[in-house]
Amino acid sequence: MPERDLAAILKERVDISRDTMGIVAATIDGGQRSVTAYGRSGTDRPLDADTVFEIGSITKVFTALLFADMVLRGEVAAEDPAAKFLPASVKMPDFEGAPITLMDLATYTSGLPRMPSNFAPRDWGNPYIDYTAERLYDYLSNHKLGFKPGTRYEYANLGFGLLGHILALRAGKSYEELVVSRICAPLSMDDTRITLTSSMRQRLAQGHSAALEPVSNWDYLAFAGAGAFRSTANDLLKFLLMCLDPADTPIAAALKMTFSERRPRADQGDVALGWFVNLRFDDELIWKSGGTGGYAAFIGYSTRTRRNRILLSNAADL
Repeated sequence: MPERDLAAILKERVDISRDTMGIVAATIDGGQRSVTAYGRSGTDRPLDADTVFEIGSITKVFTALLFADMVLRGEVAAEDPAAKFLPASVKMPDFEGAPITLMDLATYTSGLPRMPSNFAPRDWGNPYIDYTAERLYDYLSNHKLGFKPGTRYEYANLGFGLLGHILALRAGKSYEELVVSRICAPLSMDDTRITLTSSMRQRLAQGHSAALEPVSNWDYLAFAGAGAFRSTANDLLKFLLMCLDPADTPIAAALKMTFSERRPRADQGDVALGWFVNLRFDDELIWKSGGTGGYAAFIGYSTRTRRNRILLSNAADL
């Protein structure tokens, strides 16, 4: 799509349909990176490729990639029961003796619901900040599965939060430390973090609700693996470039593993590890979207045409 046409679309979304305050759109074509921004950041700094956004559930792709990396290193096995890595006091649910495996968590097929029933934030403006590991353990110990793990898709904030938590326990490091050291550092993604650096904070776009009212940023404890990361268009372009042209590196090997297992997503296509896969027109569209209370994001690409796009919005709509 010509950049002038994309700019017109962004202008329509911001000025006419009023879907957001601002959007940054990025793509790679023939190895050349292109970034188009339109609208307002909500701060004194204009929107650009280095503006920081919350990326919400795109975090799940990083969690899945971290899982694949740990499998390839022999630190965990794909079919390990999740219970293996949790404290002995946690009674992990199963279905007629069939346990929830790490692969089930990574493919949205654990049998766990999207959210735990004891999720009751004190502040819905920052809903994950008080959901601790102890509350997660209490929920798991009292939950009963309705079907066998691995047999049915259900979107899984709970599952990916649990997966990120387990990987951190196994490694003896924080979830953020693991993702930064094993994914962000090798790809020079210096602006992809949960904890904002001083530089990132200066470039953080103000988040807005769907009604375009300023809102608070979100913070995570036990659910970090489901949606805690912040990033920029420039950093996500580095990640997208690896997806389009995997080199012979440990990260690329882990990326390939994230597509090695696929499970059906009803009539909507398949799921891989973290990613969604739409199969149409003799092509694959690999994609993931994300959102928080003040931001929306998308990353996706075609394996045949290699068309691709990153979209970052500073409102809870896109």
